[in-house]
Amino acid sequence: MMLLGAVSTAFAMALILLMALWIDKRFGEPRSGLHPVVWMGAFLQACGNVTVRCPPAAGFVLGALAWCLGALVTGTLAWGLQGLMLAQLSRVVSTPSLELAITTAIFTALVAWLLKCMLSWRMLRSEVLAVENALQRSLQAGRERLSWLVSRDTGHLSESEVRESAIESLAENLNDSVIAPIFWFVLLGLPGAAVYRFANTADAMWGYRGVYRGQNWEWAGKWAARADDALSWLPARLTALLMWVTTGRFTLTALRREAVRTPSPNSGWPMAAMALALDVHLSKPGVYTLHEAGRAPEVADTRLAVDFASKVLRALLLCALPATVLIASAVK
Repeated sequence: MMLLGAVSTAFAMALILLMALWIDKRFGEPRSGLHPVVWMGAFLQACGNVTVRCPPAAGFVLGALAWCLGALVTGTLAWGLQGLMLAQLSRVVSTPSLELAITTAIFTALVAWLLKCMLSWRMLRSEVLAVENALQRSLQAGRERLSWLVSRDTGHLSESEVRESAIESLAENLNDSVIAPIFWFVLLGLPGAAVYRFANTADAMWGYRGVYRGQNWEWAGKWAARADDALSWLPARLTALLMWVTTGRFTLTALRREAVRTPSPNSGWPMAAMALALDVHLSKPGVYTLHEAGRAPEVADTRLAVDFASKVLRALLLCALPATVLIASAVK
């Protein structure tokens, strides 16, 4: 019976991952009022309004405490819900009944829905392609649509720079919004994916160097930035490695050389991999240029970049599903 319970748990976790990706493909993002990441953002916004106004030392301490509190609550809630689901699963295995089966199915679907909320492939893919579609209408339309994706000023970007920024955003967010949440789910279940998403959201909202929109985040956001760096370190390199495996268009030596050109210890890896795979240069003016010898990206490169990203996700699934089963079996 214990062996049966372990097998059931392992395959349930793999099923949850598949269900989450199906929900993402079929339905996309839930309404903002029902989105857990929006709730995380509201908490971070409220805390950030306080910490950013504090002196450096106090801002750092309060920012770190707020981050820890948010991560603890997020992880605990996710752990509790997943625990309820697994408890129901154990009960239905030991004493099968229709009522228990229905309850277990509801809890499983809820966990899958929450995991879907921690990742976002459909929206990322759609938004990047929307930038290219807008760019075909006019440069101004492309700039405006790009501003939905990036925090930088898009008002003076050229057509090539708009396309570069969209492809960069695709590569970076392929890790942040897809690969990394799945990576942490495989290792730690729903709590792992949820805490990672909280950390990544905190970095997006707080993790600025110096002044951003009139407020100095250098110390108030430092803990959030470093926490995200730590949690993204392995997934970012995994994303780049999978790009290398699935495209076969560049060498690991070239990848290592280009990946370290960005200020971030992580974002350079998926972006460099994408630049090398497409044989284009990607740059942020005055900050970095990846694969400088590459050509300027063209219209077809945006679609090709999306195709490469899709291959990376499929390759990850080939590894993630058996890994989920093995890890869940071992833990059980």
